[in-house]
Amino acid sequence: MPYINLTLTVKLTEDSEETIKSKLGEIIADFPGKSEQQLMVSFNDDHTLYFRGDKKDKAAFIEIKISGTAERKYKEIITAKVCSLLDKELSITKDNVYIVFDEIKDWGANGRVV
Repeated sequence: MPYINLTLTVKLTEDSEETIKSKLGEIIADFPGKSEQQLMVSFNDDHTLYFRGDKKDKAAFIEIKISGTAERKYKEIITAKVCSLLDKELSITKDNVYIVFDEIKDWGANGRVV
């Protein structure tokens, strides 16, 4: 199960949230074996983010967690596409998008470890 958590400095509309969620569903499929059918997305919008001591007007911190491991080339593809998406939809430029990838060995779901 992939999980994407977006912390954003901007306030989302319902339409922009739906659009971004749907596009992330397409993007996650660039990881082999992952799909929107497995994807969980959370939004934390209208947050304050500081970087290098400066308050950022438009910025995003994104956590992408996946079960298992993925080659760096897929992370690079995902990074480029997520940055492009946030620039297009929210005018957050790629130099203000920060992404971390977590590769998770064990997930718990449905009362058991999967």
